[in-house]
Amino acid sequence: MLPIMPDQPNELVLTESRTMRAQTVDRVDVLDKVKALALLPDGMHADIPTAAAFFEVTVEAVESVIRRNREELAENGLVVLRGEDYRRFASVNLTVANPKARSLTLLTRRTILNVGQLLTESDVARRVRTYLLNVEEQAAPQQRSDAAEQMALAEARMRVLKVADGIVSPEWLETKARMVAARALGEEPEINPLDVPLYVPDFLKGKGLARRDVESVQSWFGRRAAALYEAEHGEKPGKRQSDLPNGSVRETYAWTQRHLPLFEETWDRYYAAQFPTQLGLGDAA
Repeated sequence: MLPIMPDQPNELVLTESRTMRAQTVDRVDVLDKVKALALLPDGMHADIPTAAAFFEVTVEAVESVIRRNREELAENGLVVLRGEDYRRFASVNLTVANPKARSLTLLTRRTILNVGQLLTESDVARRVRTYLLNVEEQAAPQQRSDAAEQMALAEARMRVLKVADGIVSPEWLETKARMVAARALGEEPEINPLDVPLYVPDFLKGKGLARRDVESVQSWFGRRAAALYEAEHGEKPGKRQSDLPNGSVRETYAWTQRHLPLFEETWDRYYAAQFPTQLGLGDAA
């Protein structure tokens, strides 16, 4: 057991500030400075019991952190294996697999560091945060310089897009600008959740469609959603412009989370019967 360490000045700032966590989450080397971390045989992942053992807390404590911060942890490597992916991974990496289990939550070293930033009832996590604050203090000047450059680039990009105000939805543009600018500085933008941009491919992926199906469906899905919108509101939805990998610009509809019910209606009308296994019916096997 590590000795209990007194709270350092601002030690809990990492548990409160997502910005601070984002600035230090790459420093996975800090884990080895605190204690040895055991990984599964693949050398890349740990399961929840392994992470709990590292932080010397209960499995329930780690699960609670995951429930409260799933989105952030997923951005930092948290994955859940199910079905054949789970069985294939378990057969190689778990010496004793639970025969009743149907899924497995995996954490990378980056995810485990992220858990340590958030876990308040662990002396090991407190020591991890202390190291991270020391690292951040040393790196802060360069990080601030990089953030300023990113901010300038974001502002320049938004000024270019403003030229298309007559075409691009101004509400969507303002929200996008705030998101880009804030994240350039590592901040979490403060915006109305209903104004967050909504993208057709992401919606379809959320329904469980494979990549090839998303590519096949997305164009007509957007047109059908736009037709339903126009029938209800008497006008077409606003537009936005997006960059393509080949450098060209494509004009698409500026959907936001406010349009999620419209997306659900489009799905139910035109695609639910076509993709029945994506509605959870395939999970019973």
